[in-house]
Amino acid sequence: MQKIMGIDYGDARTGVAISDLLCSIVGTTAVLPSRNTEKLLMDIVRLVKEKQVGEIVVGLPKNMDGTEGSRAQLCREFARLVQEATGVPVTMWDERRTTVEAHNILSAHNYHGKKRKETVDAVAASLILEGYLAFRSK
Repeated sequence: MQKIMGIDYGDARTGVAISDLLCSIVGTTAVLPSRNTEKLLMDIVRLVKEKQVGEIVVGLPKNMDGTEGSRAQLCREFARLVQEATGVPVTMWDERRTTVEAHNILSAHNYHGKKRKETVDAVAASLILEGYLAFRSK
């Protein structure tokens, strides 16, 4: 079996979450710097190999009415680059409200300031991956 990676792509930081081998829960999370796309892709390729990832899910930031804006196009382009770099199939997944949910989760657990900033992208990636895993299990 191979794991699934969820990615919450951002301008400054990119959250990454990786499932367990049964693809039932999130097992690993990380936050990677995003400013250098080439370095980010190298980090993702490394994680894909190390963690034996067989599928990748990239969050697609849609507007609340379901339309796609410029940010969605950036994420689609990033997903294409990830697929080319890793050779692993990439699926886009609607990520509406995941960042808001991630902030709510961190607030409930008393994460504030720098601690929150360093964690929110990994939590958002976990929510993207959890949504996708739930969809797959139906």
